[in-house]
Amino acid sequence: MPQIFHRSTNTISRLTIFGVVFVVAAAGWALNEINRSSYVTQARVARAQPVPFSHRHHVAGIGIDCRYCHTSVETAAFAGLPPTETCMNCHRQIWADAPMLEPVRESMRSGQSLAWTRVHDLPDFVYFDHSIHVAKGVGCTTCHGPVGDMPLMWQEASLQMEWCVDCHRQPAKYLRPKDEVFSIHWRPPADQLEVGARLAREYDARPRTSCSTCHR
Repeated sequence: MPQIFHRSTNTISRLTIFGVVFVVAAAGWALNEINRSSYVTQARVARAQPVPFSHRHHVAGIGIDCRYCHTSVETAAFAGLPPTETCMNCHRQIWADAPMLEPVRESMRSGQSLAWTRVHDLPDFVYFDHSIHVAKGVGCTTCHGPVGDMPLMWQEASLQMEWCVDCHRQPAKYLRPKDEVFSIHWRPPADQLEVGARLAREYDARPRTSCSTCHR
């Protein structure tokens, strides 16, 4: 009986099978890298705002405390955005006629709030409460990054679930004394794991990792 297939067919079949496996693995790797990239997460991408507000100037430069603008951060899930009146407390006197602040003055005249672009925007199916994190010793810069170095606000972390879960599983790596929560200059000590573990016990920080903790 004559040979139907060329003797190289087996080799070609094996190469094809291995090639498909390689392509699928490469595609999975590429999708994972894209999913973690700033193109998807928007990490470290400065957002355009109606007024170019600089945290570097207001926080690091002149020393305004986070709570002056984000008034509900210690008591509510949402940290809060300052009303125009808060901005004008200073800017009635300082840079009162600056062209870049015209949207602020117009907001004051009209009573229409400024349409700020939200930087840290979690999906609707994710629940996050600022107040409980502040109460347990999680600092602003732990999640928001070096705010005092940001001329325009950007999202420092990916905000992906693995980032949140890492802290919930190992809180000792991130906790700090409560009187340092709003400090932009605080740095973890050399013995942070020991200090963090002690603070976790002192603050009764027992973060949960069950799905219902965040997905409610």
